[in-house]
Formats: sequence, C-alpha cells, structure tokens
Amino acid sequence: MSMTYKILNSHRILDKNLLDENKVINGKQLESGEFIECKIDLIMVHEQLAGRINKEYIKLGIDYVKNPENIVFILDHWVPAPDARAARMHQEANDFARKFKFLKQNILGENKGICHTVLPERGFIYPSTIVIGSDSHTTTYGAFNCFSTGVGATDICNAFATGILWFMVPEVFRFNLFGAFKKGVFAKDLALTMLRDFKTDGLIYKAMEFGGPALSNLSISSRITIANMAVEIGAKNAIFEFDNILKKWYEENFNINHIKLLKPILPDNDFNYHKSFEYQLNEIDPVVACPHSPDNVVPIDELGDISIDQGFIGSCTNGSLEDLRIAAIILKNKKVHKNTRCIIIPASTNIYKQALKEGLIEIFLNAGCVICPPTCGPCIGGHMGVLGDNEVQIASSNRNFLGRMGSEKSKVYLASPATVAASVIEGKIDSAVKYL
Repeated sequence: MSMTYKILNSHRILDKNLLDENKVINGKQLESGEFIECKIDLIMVHEQLAGRINKEYIKLGIDYVKNPENIVFILDHWVPAPDARAARMHQEANDFARKFKFLKQNILGENKGICHTVLPERGFIYPSTIVIGSDSHTTTYGAFNCFSTGVGATDICNAFATGILWFMVPEVFRFNLFGAFKKGVFAKDLALTMLRDFKTDGLIYKAMEFGGPALSNLSISSRITIANMAVEIGAKNAIFEFDNILKKWYEENFNINHIKLLKPILPDNDFNYHKSFEYQLNEIDPVVACPHSPDNVVPIDELGDISIDQGFIGSCTNGSLEDLRIAAIILKNKKVHKNTRCIIIPASTNIYKQALKEGLIEIFLNAGCVICPPTCGPCIGGHMGVLGDNEVQIASSNRNFLGRMGSEKSKVYLASPATVAASVIEGKIDSAVKYL
C-alpha cells in the first residue's frame, strides 16, 4: 500500500459495533473511488466553530459530542477581534467549547498563533494518524507523516457526533524529489512551480505522496510549506515519508513519552501509483504567482518591473522561524522602500518569542517593518494589513484570489519570504539572490 492507503486502512471501520471498544478492523486492499468510514484521531476547529458548526449543530438537534478529548479548538483568523462581529463569533465559539466540555488543555484560546503551526509545535500531530480540520489548509499536517485534510462544517458535525467520517479513497500520485535548491530558491518556489505545472484543478481529490533523496535537504518548515500549498492544486491530502529529519524534530521538541507514540509510515516499494513525477530541486528558479490565481506562475526574471505598495511575510504557509531568519538576513541593515510597507507576522507565539531572543524582531523594526501578533489577519483580508483600491502586494501566503486580501481593485502576488523581503527593499518585485 501507499502511505495514504495504510493510514486509511488502519482506521477503516467495518463493524460499527466495535467502535466503542476502540477497535478498528483492517479490511481488504483499498481501491480508489470506493467509499469507506474511518475512525478520526483528531479534529481541529477554529472560528468556524461559531461561523458554521454551531449553527449546523442547532439545525441537526445534536446535544452531545462523542469524543471531546479528540478536539482541539483555537482562535486565529480574527485575533484580536477587529470588530463586534468577530467578537461575537469568538464568544459563540467559546460557549460551544465549554458547553460540550472540550478538554481545558485542548482549548488554545487566541494567544497561541495560527492553527497549522500551533498544533504540531504543541504536540497534537503524530505520524500514522487521521486528522481533519475546519480549514482547507489542514493538508499542512501531512508534513508530519499523517493523513490530514480539511472538511466542511457538516462533516465536522458528523465527526463530533460519531467519532468517524466517510472518505472516498483517493488515487495516489507519487512525487520523487532529487537534488538541492540553488541560492535564493526555497520550498515556496517548488510549491508554486508545481501549481504552474498542475494548475489549481490538476489534482482534485488526489493524494500527494512525497519521497526521494532530496527529503534530506528539506527542513520540516519546507515540508510544511509544500503540504500547505497542496490543497491549492486540489489535493485531498499530502504526506511526506517519515525519515531521520522528522524523527529528530520530534526528539528535539518533545520528551520520551511523545517519542514512544511515533508510528512511522512508509510506502510499500511495489505499490502501483496512479502516476509518478520527478522534481530536480536544483532546476527550480525563483518564481512569483501573479494575480489572481496561485497557478498563474512566472519566473521572477520574466516578470518585468512591478512596483509594490505592501509586502507581507507570515501565514500558515510561511510564518515559521526559518522563514523569519531568512527574511532577517535580507533586511538586516536595510530599509523598507519609502513607497512600500512591510508587515511581518510570526505564525505562533513561540516563534515570536524565539525571534525576539534572536534579535530578528529588532532587525525588522529597524528596517521599518510593522510587526503584528500571530494571526491569519491579512491573509484572509480580515485585518492587520487589508489592501486598498489599486494597491499591489507581494505576500508569502497561499492565495491571491480577487479581493481575498482587501479591495477587489487590489492585486496580490505570491512568493517566498526571501523574495518578499528583497522586494520591499527595492519597492518592486525582485529576486533575493543578490541579498543572500
């Protein structure tokens, strides 16, 4: 089996009478296109808990949650609340969590950061598990060798009430990675290059599995970026092979009790993938996604002069400590262009604190950047950097749809944090190569 099939099969439920005994029966070999039901290990919910899920619960008349210990609830999209509507949403979500007795340690509040960064760093994500979330970018957790995917409010309600969820078994696409990135090229450039190759509808409901010798050259932060962007290609999930880099990450971040929970997943050598692809990392160039789609990708060298009003470094895609370190190398002893703004948002409170210790925040402030508390904020056009009419932004986030980050008359380009940092210095979109 592939990694995806091994995880789905190990969670597959053939006899619901055994569910309360916490037993799952491994069935026959899975076939793409068939429908199965699986036990869910973890459910992540954020503001959607009040935005849609609570309303569905009321409509369905459900008055219980089967496994509240398997739910992690966080506020991250509109924090701090920018208006009364957001404040009411937070109140309603908090009321739901208390009413259905979510575990105290699983209610993360609004001061921890962005969900897809916070859950792994706080020990909620493990290999071989099934994780669903009320956010499309839940594919991010596949960087940690698990099956993770975003689902809608009604599916979350189903999982809340039963502890299980249906899936259609996806076709599996294999991606073998070779080599190492050139100077000035990063994981975001690979993710955008794949979007150029497959387009936003190229892998709808497909499983993406990553392996190959280049994994040894990809940090966990890089894997997070790639898995996060997989949903932009339409993928159901994206999963990386377990290797020594991931093992070391768990060893460095958690105690021995956590290590014992690891159940690494690797694919069988003889699995017949639907299709396989190879990417040579040394052949990837710095690229930019032009308005108004993540797959409208061109090399920076072919872009021409594009003046910018704002740069944004952050989001669940590229707000890691590694991303901030790269941006700081470029911005150190430099100034943001007089006609340009730069907003930097660490993806979690832990990252923010470490960036303070390392002097990164001081570098950003001295360069003229605005530093905001961890939040999705500008990525969704919610607050802390919304664009006005005819403004142009280059961002390290994951989507540049028309009007997503502010005015429908604005334009957003997507790129790596390095490219964003170089661009705010120049006041126009530019490569970071000369700064590294």
